[in-house]
Amino acid sequence: MADYIELGKITAPVGIKGELRVFPYTDEQTRFSAVKKLLAGGREYAVESVRYQKDMVVLKLKGVDDRNAAEALRNQLLAISRDDIWDNPEDTYFVKDLVGMKVVSEDGKPIGTLSNVLENPANDLYEISPEDTSKPAFLVPAVKEFILDVDLENRVMTIHLMEGLDSL
Repeated sequence: MADYIELGKITAPVGIKGELRVFPYTDEQTRFSAVKKLLAGGREYAVESVRYQKDMVVLKLKGVDDRNAAEALRNQLLAISRDDIWDNPEDTYFVKDLVGMKVVSEDGKPIGTLSNVLENPANDLYEISPEDTSKPAFLVPAVKEFILDVDLENRVMTIHLMEGLDSL
């Protein structure tokens, strides 16, 4: 089975013709316009149409033709095959690829593991769980001043750890 990336969650049917309201997980909801097929409820669907309502996406999937069929997909996650995904701009990553990465300092000293990505309006924050489990997790802004390198292949992130940042 192909590797999938979650794009959003179906929150409710829209109208009586099988449209679905989706809460997008992507930073740019308009990316849905380029998607040709999605996985929902363990089944792959072709995308017939996409439109936008405020911060939500409204999708019409082939074979979901009435409100009952749309209701059956409520609360299902929508995913896209990694083979069908768009190319990310430089220094932009999928959360799925970051969580679990080892985090090291500029001199290669182990710091911990990236345990979560928190979305903020200004910039994302990376939650780091320290190697020393007696210490609490701490946040690092996902900006070039702190994130020096992300090696997806080896699953290692190199950060600039300012004094005191890991003890806030």
